[in-house]
Amino acid sequence: MFLTQLTICLIVSSFTVAIILTIKKVFRNQLSAKWQYNIWLFMLLAMLLPFSPSHLLDFGEKFITLDWDQREDINTTSMHSEDERLQENENWIQDFTISVNRRAPETLNIIIGSIWIAGTLVSTILVSMAWFHLRKIKRSVSILNNKEYMKIFEQSKQTLNISRQLIVGESQLITSPMTFGLFKTYVVLPSHFDEYLSREDIYYIFLHELNHYKSKDILSNYCMIFFQTLYWFNPLVWYAFKQMRLDREIACDIAVLKSVGHVRYSDYGKTILHFMDQSSKRNSVQFVTELNGSKKQLKKRIEKIASFNGEPKLLQLKSIAVSILVGAIILCQVPFISAMTIDENQYHFENKQTEYIDLENYFTGYRGSFVLYDSQARQFKIYNKELSTTRISPNSTYKIYSALLGLEANVISPNDTFIKWDGTKYSYNAWNQNQDLSTAMANSVNWYFQTIDREVQQDVIQAFIEQIDYGNQNLSSRSEPFWLESSLKISPVEQVKLLDAFYNNRHGFIEENIQTVKSAIKLEEKEGVSLYGKTGTGKVNGKNINGWFIGFVETKNNTYFFATNIQRDDNTLGSTAAAITLSILNDFGIYK
Repeated sequence: MFLTQLTICLIVSSFTVAIILTIKKVFRNQLSAKWQYNIWLFMLLAMLLPFSPSHLLDFGEKFITLDWDQREDINTTSMHSEDERLQENENWIQDFTISVNRRAPETLNIIIGSIWIAGTLVSTILVSMAWFHLRKIKRSVSILNNKEYMKIFEQSKQTLNISRQLIVGESQLITSPMTFGLFKTYVVLPSHFDEYLSREDIYYIFLHELNHYKSKDILSNYCMIFFQTLYWFNPLVWYAFKQMRLDREIACDIAVLKSVGHVRYSDYGKTILHFMDQSSKRNSVQFVTELNGSKKQLKKRIEKIASFNGEPKLLQLKSIAVSILVGAIILCQVPFISAMTIDENQYHFENKQTEYIDLENYFTGYRGSFVLYDSQARQFKIYNKELSTTRISPNSTYKIYSALLGLEANVISPNDTFIKWDGTKYSYNAWNQNQDLSTAMANSVNWYFQTIDREVQQDVIQAFIEQIDYGNQNLSSRSEPFWLESSLKISPVEQVKLLDAFYNNRHGFIEENIQTVKSAIKLEEKEGVSLYGKTGTGKVNGKNINGWFIGFVETKNNTYFFATNIQRDDNTLGSTAAAITLSILNDFGIYK
């Protein structure tokens, strides 16, 4: 959900800013000016983490894709014959369900998402305005042709070992020197700068701007703009970027001081003071690095320049050590982010014995998935890779396991599965009578299985679904039942794996209980081949949106497990999923 993602962003960004500010305060005497700024780069990394993909490299699932539409034995009219067959066998496909009246569960998510999008759009508009202003400045630049000043510029480049050609110019639209352009870099001075700046001042200015270029500060500017647009909702991020820009200017100032030598420290400080009066007139152009800033920032910079007395080599080592500490603390957030960003509604499936097949013609008009497991060949065949691992409500298909739990908990027994009807009137006559497991399963009687759930109690149910590893194992919803378009969800792949485990009793349940449930879901037998299954239909606000058919085909030599799910805005039934399944099984030669 979007709300979860936004919460992660808020927590990660706030924690990171708090850690960096704390570390900077505690270790302020152990950090050089350069590392006072560099330490902020960890914040950019941290703010990227919530958006990182779960698997940067995925080498799994390199499977062969087969186009089963090319099989010669596929009958394009098989769907019609299966529909007729279902009508003839209404006694074993009773698609009864009840509607769940659900308020839009994502209303809050939509509201929060809309607010974030609106804020991002506003931020983007402001950034766009700044970009257009920068383009206007760029068009106003006149190339600097003064040979003397260009000589000073080249001298400054040599001092910093910069060989790339840069554009030097002046503009009437700026009041302070600035550098901009990621690929085509401009160093621009205010028009008529030579009227109030000495050659020495110009040299210092060039050194300052070229240090920004050398330190890749233009790139960091773009990164800050990007993340400030995404994280506009967090005031701590705004404050952090303000501090980051100040630390960047101070780091640049100190780099210039190291270049010019001790005797010229005060001269450089005076050059900065030249632009003190212009700070109130400055245009905030986000894509550039500027020599000046607010008066408060300039004051801090002057104080740093005045107090600077060199940086010993030991300070650099201490700075690196502190930075490693910051990096380690920030990386400690990765497990938290990983846990928070795990999508419990997506099952991660990897199996080398899997073929992804094309069955689109069977699912016309539906979003659907089909999973088949051949137990003898130990091979999966899957249609629709994404939906096959997407968890959705199991609806009545969960009743297979509700029955098993009822037997294991002695709510019912193999010899006595009778539960008396309490007299509550339901929409289906088949529900308005006493039930045993066979009739309750055949007529998909909700109250029968809800009675089992209440008798067993939730803590036992929770332990049970964890034991069998049922889907997302989420019983948190207060609505009843939890398996009917509610919190419990499972994917088609998991349905098939769970049926295989059930059939082979891999969880060590009482074998008689397994056989009792198996008998209850037996649909028919033909020529020694038995079909077992359970449908499920999800009805929300009066609309059938989710249809299931899961089960297995038992032959003399093999057992095939299957799960079919279909989804649509309405008219989506478990019986339709059953018709699709029988058509596929028929065309595959598994169940005629």
